[in-house]
Amino acid sequence: MRAPCNDGRRGVPEPKVFELLVLLVVCRVGHAQGGPPYLTNDPGTPGNGNWEINLASMQTIARGGASYQTPQIDLNFGLGPTIQLTYEIPYVLQSNAGQPTTSGWGNAYPGIKWRFLDQGEDGWQMSAFPQLETAGAAHARAAGIAGPGPRLLLPVEVTKKVGTIDLDFEAGVYLPHHGPRERIFGFVAGRSLTERLEVDAEIYDDRADDAMPRSTTFDVGGRYKLRPGIIALFMLGRSIDGFGQDQPEFMGYIGVQLLLSHYGRSFNTESE
Repeated sequence: MRAPCNDGRRGVPEPKVFELLVLLVVCRVGHAQGGPPYLTNDPGTPGNGNWEINLASMQTIARGGASYQTPQIDLNFGLGPTIQLTYEIPYVLQSNAGQPTTSGWGNAYPGIKWRFLDQGEDGWQMSAFPQLETAGAAHARAAGIAGPGPRLLLPVEVTKKVGTIDLDFEAGVYLPHHGPRERIFGFVAGRSLTERLEVDAEIYDDRADDAMPRSTTFDVGGRYKLRPGIIALFMLGRSIDGFGQDQPEFMGYIGVQLLLSHYGRSFNTESE
């Protein structure tokens, strides 16, 4: 999942709520995993002939307006044990103070992930995940819903277990055809509290050279296994370096993950 446009304004959770959530995650930290509902990705792939489909709504509320990705579509297909084909695209509803609501499809992100190092569950895992951010439609660009594109995103993902703790890192850079470079860095840590429930915390930094965005966010979220192959996804967060332009006062994610095997003919129960 790629970082959303950080536009909008509305109320923000009280700091004490976030402090309690931080303590919950830190005290129970363990098996973490990147990917939806988080902005940080991890080296995981669905497996040969398997699908991972994430359908969600993501809200970003910042100074002056709000942006809603409804739906946010994230399609992933496994080729062999270490390669994943990806296509991501959101439909965006955007409101700004004193202006009518605009809507349209945002930028798409086709890409391919390759896990080039895999030392097993307790060892190092690393992947490269190049994605091409395509140009948005003319009306979407005029409304600020999508960017002009194209931009090449070149990130690397790393997972390592340290004792009982799993840590996920992602770092990358956008190489635009026009405009400034932009770099991203993400970190996720968490654990499974029960056989069905996983809770994680994330810090994500997204900054462009002498331009927007310039944002560092903190969020907590999780996954809840509803039934084999169907997982509920949820996350909420906010900026931790102020609430200026392009810095979210609140961001939230709620969705469902479908894990399908045998080229989509059945639900994948192996991950259960």
